[in-house]
Amino acid sequence: MSARVDSWVWAVRLTKTRSQAAAACRAGHVKVNGERAKPAQPVKPGDEIRVFHGGRERIVEVKVLHTKRVGPPVAVEAYVDNSPPPPPREEVAVAAVRDRGAGRPTKRDRRELDELRGRRA
Repeated sequence: MSARVDSWVWAVRLTKTRSQAAAACRAGHVKVNGERAKPAQPVKPGDEIRVFHGGRERIVEVKVLHTKRVGPPVAVEAYVDNSPPPPPREEVAVAAVRDRGAGRPTKRDRRELDELRGRRA
């Protein structure tokens, strides 16, 4: 028995939508047993799937096949997660607060706010 890789990735909640899973496959962000996967490639229990999504790589081994989306508790039991731990979240940044009624920020103010938020170098 087998299932489509895009359908399985979506069913076990590694992506939010099936179309995102299929797009990730087409873009080369999904690998099955080290090989780049097309959306319709079949997967079976024991296969290793690498999904690069949301800025991190998830490495999972298929335990149970699902073609319909399942709830989170059931989804976690469908694979063995061998992913490296997620990077630590950055400490809470200082929020840039402008005085109420100060008007629109000037170009200089905007640049300082962007630098504070880490958007510019």
